[in-house]
Amino acid sequence: MLNKTVPKMYIYNANGHALSGHITKPLNQVIEVQAGTSLPTIGGVGRARVEKFRYQDFVSFEAGYTYVSGSKLDDGSYTTLVTATVEKLNILDVVTADAVVARVASTQTLDEPEPRITVLGSKIDNLTIAGRKVTLNLADDLFLKLTTFESIIKEFQNNPEFRKMAADPFLTGQPITSIAPNGVLLCSLVKDMEVNSPAIKRKGHAFEVPEFGTVYIGEVFAQHRKRTVTMLRMELGCPVVGTMTAAQGGGNGHPWP
Repeated sequence: MLNKTVPKMYIYNANGHALSGHITKPLNQVIEVQAGTSLPTIGGVGRARVEKFRYQDFVSFEAGYTYVSGSKLDDGSYTTLVTATVEKLNILDVVTADAVVARVASTQTLDEPEPRITVLGSKIDNLTIAGRKVTLNLADDLFLKLTTFESIIKEFQNNPEFRKMAADPFLTGQPITSIAPNGVLLCSLVKDMEVNSPAIKRKGHAFEVPEFGTVYIGEVFAQHRKRTVTMLRMELGCPVVGTMTAAQGGGNGHPWP
């Protein structure tokens, strides 16, 4: 009998989209995924683009586009990239931004237990809420070093400021106390943010806006071998009810077998 062996290979994974949503009131309508694309498991390049999008009077943007790629480098490592961008975003004339960008890049060799993933490059340019400019300070220095899930667990254990933010991102009063090696964690790219309006209240990495809803900024869903970045997520309340995301990208990769 022939001794057949399966050569080790790399399985790529990356996906992104510019905007999506679901409005439930005053009508029930799904906003289909705009400029969505995904990377084949064998790697390669993919892109999608939508221009001058408008969904009734709820949301519009000038351009939304995504890009994914996966390839093997000359040094033998494997790299994956996904970017999702929305330009000139307008949501109900309350939330506007010149550009919203989610970026997830990873590098891994076949011998490493997990890829090194960075979200550097994710940003929001000229974000305004109810006509007031939002000042954002993103934790680029922190996420430059938190490239593996193992490093995120150590940071959670040893950095009280990071633990305070990541243990209870929705301020429920019931923080988590530990993260399992195969667990998940929701945190935010936001180091600090403020808006000059007494009516708009900050709550963690979100702003509560009267008669509009809650705007979540720079969310990072982290788990072993994977990150998902959602730069804007809206939970809309009275008079328009629904959910919406803008600029979301996720990526990872792993060797097999």
